[in-house]
Amino acid sequence: LARDLQTQELVVIKQLFLGGDFEWQDLKLFEREAEVLKSLDLPTIPKYLDYFDVDTESGKGFVLVQTYIEAKSLQHWLDAGRTFSEAELIAIATSVLTILNYLHSRQPAVIHRDIKPSNILLGDRSGFSPGEAYLVDFGSVKTAAREDGTITVVGTYGYMPPEQFGGRASPASDLYSLGATLIALATGQHPSDLPQDN
Repeated sequence: LARDLQTQELVVIKQLFLGGDFEWQDLKLFEREAEVLKSLDLPTIPKYLDYFDVDTESGKGFVLVQTYIEAKSLQHWLDAGRTFSEAELIAIATSVLTILNYLHSRQPAVIHRDIKPSNILLGDRSGFSPGEAYLVDFGSVKTAAREDGTITVVGTYGYMPPEQFGGRASPASDLYSLGATLIALATGQHPSDLPQDN
C-alpha cells in the first residue's frame, strides 16, 4: 500500500525482483497481468495505473501500480469466523458472475485462473447486501487466444479445476473455482477437506 504523491490517492504496488528464486515464468505472468489490467475497465476490478522497471541495491525489479480498493477478502471473513447466509451467497455469486461475464465476453476471453476467497474482496455491508464484491490479483490471468506451447500450471489446490492441472483453462474453469469458493463460504471448510468421490 502506498500513496500517489501527485494525486494523494492510496494505491497498491506489486513488485517482482530478479532475485535468487526468480524464474522467467514469473516475469512472463507479471507482464501479462499488467497487459491485461491495462485493457480492463470495470469498477469491481482494480484499475491499472502504471508499470515500470527499477534498479535497486537488490537488483533489477518490476513494479505494477493499481488502484487501492478498501475492502477485506472473503478469506479474511472466513478466518474471522463470519458465516454467510444463503441470500449473501447468492449476492456474492451474482456480483462475481457479473465480473466474470465481463472478462469472459472480451475478445479474446480473459480467464482469471485463481478465483478463491483471498482474491475476492467484499466491501462494506449495506442494508441486506453483504457488500460489493471485487476481483483482485490477476497474476495468473491468461487470454483464451494465448497458447504458446508451454504448460503453466497456476491456481490454488482445492479451487482449481482438474483441467487446470494439465495447464488447460477455459472460462468454465473460473466458474468451477467460483463454485468451490461458494462451497467454502457455505461450509467454512477448505474445498480440499470435503469428502471426494474420485
